[in-house]
Amino acid sequence: MARNLLAKYIWIIDTILQYGKISKAQIRELWMKSQYSDGIPLADRTFYNYRRAIESTFNIEILCTDSGYYYIEKGGVQRVRNIINWKLYSSAASSAIQELGHESDRIEMEEVPSARTFLPTLAEAMRANRMVVFTYAGFSRSRPEVGILFAPYFLKLYKQRWYMYGEKESGGIRTYALDRVTEMEIADLKFKMPRHLTAAQVFGDIVGITTTKSIVRTVQIQTNATRAKYLRALPLHHSQQEEVHDFYSIFSYRLKLNYELVSEIMAMGPDVTVIAPRELQLMVIDRLRSTLSNYNQL
Repeated sequence: MARNLLAKYIWIIDTILQYGKISKAQIRELWMKSQYSDGIPLADRTFYNYRRAIESTFNIEILCTDSGYYYIEKGGVQRVRNIINWKLYSSAASSAIQELGHESDRIEMEEVPSARTFLPTLAEAMRANRMVVFTYAGFSRSRPEVGILFAPYFLKLYKQRWYMYGEKESGGIRTYALDRVTEMEIADLKFKMPRHLTAAQVFGDIVGITTTKSIVRTVQIQTNATRAKYLRALPLHHSQQEEVHDFYSIFSYRLKLNYELVSEIMAMGPDVTVIAPRELQLMVIDRLRSTLSNYNQL
């Protein structure tokens, strides 16, 4: 029953996203043609309950114009898609483990460090716009940094690690990995979120978590046919566009150049060649030369 309701919520979200703005009469008409209606019209009360459930389950607000058209703010479309995928993944994983029962040890899960330890505290602080104070044992420091007072603006999960992005009380925008935090508590001080700043503005034009003030560039990579299949199934970035040829594909992106982008390209090895820009080619070449230098004496 719960799964069926979840599917109905997602159908409503997808329908609104597909049309941009849609009237309740149109939603009702499409509903009757869908597999979820069972021939039963979508009543006003049911639609109201679904809207409230979508808001609480997915943290997605379905808005309505004065003329009676429903919509989801365009700037949040990608975020909505990501939230839906995350919820579905979590639900599917949980259901699979429950179905296996005593055989659940046959599932091997990847660890997400510090998720249970600090995420609830951080979420509570962000909800109330309160600062957190924590100790950070960064990999590049010989001793932990104690008493960092920090305004957490956003959270991001990348490569099984949670990161918090925000501003230190002493000044400066920073990104911290939660698995390097050893202690954290919510401070009495409140902070004010910068007006109009969104997670999409911070992370939308990059791969990973290393932010930069550089301009967005057109990135092009050429891959063999096999690697192209992987990129179609799991795009490197939401801006991905593909130009298919007989034995290879050219993928284009709109990105800022950063450390993680180079690492992702390196991870694909000989399957990929950077076509543009030249600066990214040089970044990859430099990393390759540094890697090869480790083996010069062997």
